[in-house]
Amino acid sequence: MKTSSSPAARHIPERTCIGCRQVKSKRELVRIVRTAGAGVVVDEKGKTAGRGAYLCRTKRCWEQGMKGNRLESVLRAALTREDRERLENYGSRLQ
Repeated sequence: MKTSSSPAARHIPERTCIGCRQVKSKRELVRIVRTAGAGVVVDEKGKTAGRGAYLCRTKRCWEQGMKGNRLESVLRAALTREDRERLENYGSRLQ
């Protein structure tokens, strides 16, 4: 029987940014979620039920993620004008 002097490594969930395609820890990214009632919203806490996509907290990644239909493809839903405006407004406040 082997014994280890070091504690077991804790699992850190990782996700891929749809803007830059880099794998990062889930906490480093912002989740965008397709909900049943509110449409597509930013999920700061990452706990809202629904299909999600992740973006880095940088303006460049938000611009890449919003380009074309990349976000719509990942969320498997069409973005309404209000959804797109809400997400672009959030992204414009990033650095």
